[in-house]
Amino acid sequence: MHPEFQRPNVQLICGVDEVGRGPLVGAVVTAAVILPSHHSIVGLADSKKLTHSKRLKLASEIKAQALSWALGRAEVAEIDQLNILHATMLAMQRAVDALSIEPEWVLVDGNRCPEFAMPATAVVKGDSRVAEISAASILAKVARDAEMEQLDIAYPQFGFASHKGYPTAQHLAAIRQHGIIAEHRRSFKPVQQIILASA
Repeated sequence: MHPEFQRPNVQLICGVDEVGRGPLVGAVVTAAVILPSHHSIVGLADSKKLTHSKRLKLASEIKAQALSWALGRAEVAEIDQLNILHATMLAMQRAVDALSIEPEWVLVDGNRCPEFAMPATAVVKGDSRVAEISAASILAKVARDAEMEQLDIAYPQFGFASHKGYPTAQHLAAIRQHGIIAEHRRSFKPVQQIILASA
């Protein structure tokens, strides 16, 4: 069982989630979403459990109905410099800072929160328990997947459109064959090991 979660008794609640902590390539992307208390978005769920077409449909509904939404990111250089956890926290702060409305409370998916200017609560499995976090996970995933599709056009030999930069057998084989690109996270072990092996 997940720890009991009490929804804060305030109007403007912002949900925050990230996509891209695990991949070997590209930025970590976060989203922050404030939904109206009576929205008509049906089917909000953890973005990983939705089909690509369902995510796209929901993303446009979220953008149309949200009181405010914003994306945040931390680039590969920041991930390599800070580590992925701290880079993720920074990207979450950037998403909340970019909102056009200041939320009264922030709910973050997971078990830890970065520092925000307002109160915040980490919610374990929040992307399947809190509508605002589900919405944030969908926007972040749609945004990052689109970036991976762009990267796939630039570097078709890596197959980014299919594995989205995660350390699949296909991706690791492509790095061994073609080397790394500027967008690879050099601080991640599988990338480091391949760099060392080819040195």
